[in-house]
Amino acid sequence: MFVKHLFDKATHKQHEHIPDDNVSSKKSTEINVQIAVHYGIPYTASTMAFDPIQRLLAIGTLDGRIKIIGGDNIEGLLISPKKVPFKHLEFLQNQGFLVAITNENEIQVWNLEFRQLFSSSQWETNLTAFAVVPGTCFIFLGDENGLFSVLKYDMEDGTVKTMPYHIPSDSLAEKTGISSVDPQSIVGILPQPNTFGTRVLIAYQRGLLVLWDISENCAIAIRGNVQTKQNNFPASELEEASEEDERQEEEMEICSLCWASGTGSVVAVGYTTGDIYLWNLSPNKGFSHKGKEAEGTSNNALKLQLASGDRRLPVIVLHWSPNSRGEGNRGGHLFIYGGDEMGSEEVLTVLSIEFPTGFESMRLISRVDLCLNGSFADMILLPDSVAPEKTPSSALFVLTNPGQLNIYDCIHFSTQKAETEESYANAEKFPVLVPTVDPNITITKLCTLSTKVLKKFHATKVGRPPLLGGTKWPLTGGVPSEMSLSKERLIERMYIAGYKDGSVRIWDSTFPILELMFVLNGKLAGMGIGGENTSVSALVFCPITLTVAVGDECGLVRVYKLHENVDDEGHMLQNGKGIQCNAAAMVSNSPVRTLSFTKVGQFLSVGFENGQVAVLQVSNLSAIFCTELSPETSSPVISLLEITTQGDLSPIESPKSPKVQKELLISLTKDAHLSVLDASTGVPISALALCEKSDITAVSLYALDLHAKEAKDTSKDHKSSENNTEAMKAQNSNLDEMSSTDDLAADQLLLICCGDVLLLHSLGYILMGLDKHLKKIELPEHCCWSALYRNVEKNSIDLLLVYQTGSVEIRSAPDFKIVGQSSLMSILRWSFKTNMDKTMSSSDGQISLVNGSELAIISILAAENSFRIPESSPCLHDKVLAAAVEAARSASSNQKKRQEQIPGILGGIVKGLKGGRGDNSPKFTDTLQLEALLSTFPFAEQSVDALDEEEFNIDDIIIDDVEIDEPMGCGPSSMQNVGKQTKSDNEREKLFEGSSEVSKPRMRTQQEILTKYKFGGDAAAAAAHAKDKLMQRQEKLDRISQRTAELQDGAENFANLANELVKNMEKKKWWNI
Repeated sequence: MFVKHLFDKATHKQHEHIPDDNVSSKKSTEINVQIAVHYGIPYTASTMAFDPIQRLLAIGTLDGRIKIIGGDNIEGLLISPKKVPFKHLEFLQNQGFLVAITNENEIQVWNLEFRQLFSSSQWETNLTAFAVVPGTCFIFLGDENGLFSVLKYDMEDGTVKTMPYHIPSDSLAEKTGISSVDPQSIVGILPQPNTFGTRVLIAYQRGLLVLWDISENCAIAIRGNVQTKQNNFPASELEEASEEDERQEEEMEICSLCWASGTGSVVAVGYTTGDIYLWNLSPNKGFSHKGKEAEGTSNNALKLQLASGDRRLPVIVLHWSPNSRGEGNRGGHLFIYGGDEMGSEEVLTVLSIEFPTGFESMRLISRVDLCLNGSFADMILLPDSVAPEKTPSSALFVLTNPGQLNIYDCIHFSTQKAETEESYANAEKFPVLVPTVDPNITITKLCTLSTKVLKKFHATKVGRPPLLGGTKWPLTGGVPSEMSLSKERLIERMYIAGYKDGSVRIWDSTFPILELMFVLNGKLAGMGIGGENTSVSALVFCPITLTVAVGDECGLVRVYKLHENVDDEGHMLQNGKGIQCNAAAMVSNSPVRTLSFTKVGQFLSVGFENGQVAVLQVSNLSAIFCTELSPETSSPVISLLEITTQGDLSPIESPKSPKVQKELLISLTKDAHLSVLDASTGVPISALALCEKSDITAVSLYALDLHAKEAKDTSKDHKSSENNTEAMKAQNSNLDEMSSTDDLAADQLLLICCGDVLLLHSLGYILMGLDKHLKKIELPEHCCWSALYRNVEKNSIDLLLVYQTGSVEIRSAPDFKIVGQSSLMSILRWSFKTNMDKTMSSSDGQISLVNGSELAIISILAAENSFRIPESSPCLHDKVLAAAVEAARSASSNQKKRQEQIPGILGGIVKGLKGGRGDNSPKFTDTLQLEALLSTFPFAEQSVDALDEEEFNIDDIIIDDVEIDEPMGCGPSSMQNVGKQTKSDNEREKLFEGSSEVSKPRMRTQQEILTKYKFGGDAAAAAAHAKDKLMQRQEKLDRISQRTAELQDGAENFANLANELVKNMEKKKWWNI
């Protein structure tokens, strides 16, 4: 028969592209899926990071994903190979890389430009602290054993390298003189501001704080469990530190810390007991590098309590924002999560603190509690874009579960702006491009414009609105692609969504950056029809007439004609009123469940909840017909299909009737009942119950047009097809009697997808009321959603099935062979949820999905690359901005060096005459200098000075330890080698430069001697000479490091050779030796 011949030929053609396996076999290839679009914050979001220069926000999740958010609707999604939570996340600022540490202590480095994982390394111990030196590629790590380590990400090699510099806990105890205790975990690492990573605060679990100077390999300040006098914080909310508290100090463990000053002189530390201590880290004059302070030290700690109860929550998070009034180190705002009584309402506390005359004058100005919308996950302060390291924060981002992000304008926290506490608590929800929760999304439609008559929507582009306090939107990172910015490009794809409030939104989804085109509200002005603002339940779009039809829960149908708002050149017209509803009608009080355009968009078919079917004329929505309500067809209509056939359908018993073109309307209900109607009159032609099971659930209905494939394959050999036909005849011999009606709709096959079974029927058999399927496949799981698409690359028709468990399966049609398998969990880290199928839609192999606050569009046909990725994808790293910032920094640094070159030397001479070391802060501003410091082990037993004496000539003056801005003082004995006193007062005055203290000669530095006598007072020449010596010393250090590496390699090679020799000797018998 002709029907079976078509089916067999299609089956044979599919066999040419897939292996001849059993249908139930699980041997299949993994689906090559491309995530083209992703918007929204994952509900498993747990941690955040921010790049203050590139203005990008990163959000890590508990399932191994990283969400990147920039400006201009630019968003990206990074998926880790393992489904493991992230516990640390930090940008390599302005470098285009993101460092993440998982709960399994895997260190990952992501390249934002290519959106790929460039480096992954496993750390042997549990990492408990993490920090990135701002402006560099150096990473500070702390582990559970108290080991401080340094890593460097090499951009050229794309690898993470371990630097020689590390600080074991026992070496630190020996160096500082602290009594050695059991190894403690490092719970916090804070690079000190304005030190370029050469000073770092290391916090140990049991309360020890060490401010370490990497350039000098010594501790600058030690706080915490050392003997310090505590002052109570002068505020009503705080209590005096009792003797019992002091006795329990050793039991307090640190769980959070942050700098509480712009200069790094004060640190705020939160403890497990709910207490907060503000520690003064300014080095005391009597401080010794061995860790012991002289008697009579100043007060170094102030205690803060947010609640007076005995049982308080640990202080989990602390953040500091400098005072917005620009008063330097005189105050700011401390953001605290924790410290309240157990069982109290979950809040985020903001304290406004000032210390006008110094640390001891610190006072509390105000306190505000911010109520949280959900359980707390993380918070981050976004600094001003002008100078991130010095200016106050512009916005506060608070992340709560599940995946909710609230924004506060930090200008409200200023005491000058806030008059009442209510003004503090004005939180804004993070604005989203595609709303899914507020308002709640109910139905979606992904459409392809085959006509391509629309050009890019030319709306007046308005950026993100400012925050409530007037602050500019803080996220502006990323660069859109040039393809998406083209003014004359055509709109190829649209994404339409219906909402519970009755509104409909339309986006241009041609490229990965969606652009909102229209918002269609549910109001019907002047039409006199009820049901406004009712939840949208059905959507359909006609790409030929550019018409959108909307159905709601009240049975109301609305039509919007977009083509009336398009000019002759294909551009959308802007009339200020938006798109108005052209027609509306309500032919049934039952909710609309499905819509379908027929006859090239001239008519609209409507399926209702109660099983009724209606056909409306699109021009005015007048009803052509509406079927009667019947108890037998009370199940919801889930699918409508229009088919054109050749034949006289009225007397089916007369096959010789003249063939006339007929329009059929086929409806499928949820209980798997199929009905065939005359599309012009609504007269029933045939009805059929597809399954005997009462609990069967129909999912979708498709028409397979195999006639075109038959015409294309006429020149091929049909031997195998004929064999398959014979086999089919043997299995279905009872179908031979219907050969007289094979010419009736012979080229139409109907594919019915149900929850547990796939059915393939011939339209001719259905028209005759015969339940004779051509193919039936039992599904391994319950199917919830399906999509049919044409695979152009393989010249085949594929069926995508999504199961209730989240599994995804692709089968070829019409033989239903499995050609690919995957899951929503492996693709997007999603689990299938109830009613998710209602917000899924497809178009030409592109699938749109909604899960909570997330929207994703994935491409099953990744090889076709409909979105033209990566050319059309926005770049998450702005190279132009990065180059401009680096050039500005370099120019500023060079100018500053030129300005300070001479005064710096003369100032150092003056400081040397006074015998002091001057400013105690390091002056390193070069990455190479920092790398040189981190390339050696700080506690190695070697003397660089001895090496210098061997390599330099005796006539050269040793200036290895000279610091241009910080000259070291020399003792009076060095002055005896410079010159002798004479009897002449003029010579004495010339020698001592006017000093009247003849018996007490002034101390002179090596740099002073060189400037005065070797260079004739030329400070510039002295500076150049000192720079040359420093460069020579750097070269020597590099040679030493290289020699050390070579020795280590030689030792490893020798050890490997010895191990191999041992193995070879073990295999030999004693008599063979």
